[in-house]
Amino acid sequence: MTPAPTSRTGVVIVGSVTADVTTFSQRLPARGETILGDQFTLLLGGKGANQAVAAGLAGARTSFVGCVGDDLFHDLVVDGLSSAGVDLTHLRTVPGPTGIAHIRVDASAQNDIVMVPLANAQLSEEQIDAALAALAPTTSVLLTQLETPASLTLHITSRAREHGMTVVLDPAPAAPLDAAVWRNIDIVTPNETEATLLSGIEVTDAASAERAGRWFLEQGVGAAVITMAEKGSCVVTVEGVAFIAPIPVSPVDTTAAGDAYAGYLGAALAEGWSLTEATRLASAAGAITVTRQGASPSLPHRGEVDALLAAHPEAAPAPVPASN
Repeated sequence: MTPAPTSRTGVVIVGSVTADVTTFSQRLPARGETILGDQFTLLLGGKGANQAVAAGLAGARTSFVGCVGDDLFHDLVVDGLSSAGVDLTHLRTVPGPTGIAHIRVDASAQNDIVMVPLANAQLSEEQIDAALAALAPTTSVLLTQLETPASLTLHITSRAREHGMTVVLDPAPAAPLDAAVWRNIDIVTPNETEATLLSGIEVTDAASAERAGRWFLEQGVGAAVITMAEKGSCVVTVEGVAFIAPIPVSPVDTTAAGDAYAGYLGAALAEGWSLTEATRLASAAGAITVTRQGASPSLPHRGEVDALLAAHPEAAPAPVPASN
């Protein structure tokens, strides 16, 4: 049965949008070195925009709140988001350049990224308040990241909580947060590097991921989902811990894998899935994403994700071995 238009099955993403300038080479250059690359792409990106595209492709009614410049990259952004069915009522065009991300990818599929916020820095409390108030009657899940101005993170999460939304934070790029922010977060989704930086607990396996997850709960977060790429995901809640086994794939480019994960997680939660089952869907979306080059073009459609999940029933949630 199709939900009524007034049901709260929507997802809203408050976050960044960029034009992604990506180079591919056999290896990354050493400091001061120039090397020849193999390929170059210019595509829609930004953690917020990528999450919005992922949620839209997952089938969720998706809205995006952010800022884009009035430069030559404006249409790249608008067309990319619109093609995934994302509502752009609350995307504001501001004078000046669109945000830029410079991404370098090597032959092992690892990358490094320099993100320059530019138009993203003009996101305001007034824009957020108007958007969330308008979307609250139809939206149950908010996704956000840390590419928006740091001063706004508390405001974004507080307002979403006031509107009764489930608040999901992808803490990337990792940065220390005010204690009040953690208490506004229902679900945090760091990868192993981010979990290590934020908690001070080195995450290398399921047991250490559980310990890091409990650190987030101690800060006031409702649940933690620690993602570990080819090692799977660890879901930590006050009720217990579950491990989501990885789906084996051959990675080509890890860019946007975390964004695919977050977008599909948000969409599944908005559909009413449990956190562990939503994490399983998100894991499959991330697995497909790493097999393709680029950010938004690598994000999968729902049918692809469902098919991969059906082919790998072993990725069902399982208990994590007790840590010492």
